[in-house]
Amino acid sequence: MDSREFRNAMGKFATGVTVISTDVDGDYHGMTANGFMSISLDPALVAISIGERAQTLKLIQESKRFGVSILAKEQIDISKRFAGQVKAEEPFQFDVSNGFPVVEGALVQIICRVEHEILAGDHTIFIGHPEQVHVKDGEPLLFASGQYASLKSEYVTF
Repeated sequence: MDSREFRNAMGKFATGVTVISTDVDGDYHGMTANGFMSISLDPALVAISIGERAQTLKLIQESKRFGVSILAKEQIDISKRFAGQVKAEEPFQFDVSNGFPVVEGALVQIICRVEHEILAGDHTIFIGHPEQVHVKDGEPLLFASGQYASLKSEYVTF
């Protein structure tokens, strides 16, 4: 199996889309990521996975905190901006009303303190303890097979 085949296979797993953010001495930074998951409910823990070439990696290592903004389906332009697919002339205006940079209008805003850092291949996994969580209603922005997607309004009940 080559790396392209593995990447294509992993792309079949639909994920939500997040912006991972951090604050280093008042400078806010962010990146689009889908390497995010809940780890534990008690204690509350989440994990993010950041590639070794991402600028955000060293910034989170320095700040020891990160934010996770789970994007709504209407926020595709924000995802593209933080993925480097869209260039913007003006700096992004983060929501800092809760004291840490997160994306305004995101379905979920989670602010975490880094508990553990694990080197795994060409990525670093950060295990974070949520300090604040804000949730609102709406549909998530999804990503699968290299494309953005959204939920259909019909849900299946078993």
